[in-house]
Amino acid sequence: MKVLIGQPKQETQLEQLRYEIAAHADIDLLLYPEGYCRHTDLETLCQLAKQYATIIVTGYRDADRLDRALVINEQGDVRLDRAKTPEAGPLYTPSTAVIDGQSVGYLLCREVFLGHDGLKNDTVDIIFNPIGVGMFSEEQYTEWSGEAQKISCQQSALFIGTSHADGSYRNCGFSIPTAFAFDETGEAIFLSKDDPRTRILDTVAKTIEVLS
Repeated sequence: MKVLIGQPKQETQLEQLRYEIAAHADIDLLLYPEGYCRHTDLETLCQLAKQYATIIVTGYRDADRLDRALVINEQGDVRLDRAKTPEAGPLYTPSTAVIDGQSVGYLLCREVFLGHDGLKNDTVDIIFNPIGVGMFSEEQYTEWSGEAQKISCQQSALFIGTSHADGSYRNCGFSIPTAFAFDETGEAIFLSKDDPRTRILDTVAKTIEVLS
């Protein structure tokens, strides 16, 4: 599988997604951050997924501006749509979806810190972690990627995360755009910090192509 991992700027017309899904016909799946799109974009996203036979994994904001998980398969059908887990309380489920006959895990943003709770009874091959904005400190980046690495080991699954290229957590004024991937043993395939370039991951060869 070829996975396009984007770190777009926050935008309102799906500009980067439209460009990248059309420009890279050989990709199987496109991963974009939490809150990249709006509920009014869902029909368009389903059409794009079907048109380009490409799975879309991202997050969107509903009519009340609350974040939701989103997975659309290559036929343009929504396979996962649920609310984001609040800061307090147990992990919202489901944390998995079936796409192209494959079971995948999905942890929306900070759900990574509860990830094992939702996945411990499931077998998945790949886990996605769409993140809203970048990290607010080097320490948060280390902690976040460390949790991802831990879950990839626990689940023996590929783990991929990505954030927007801009925006800061609760407007703290500081942001480190972030993307990463760990293999089934917890070994880092790539760790991107403050480098918002798009990447294409070959999940079989475990190779990364960095796009300018």
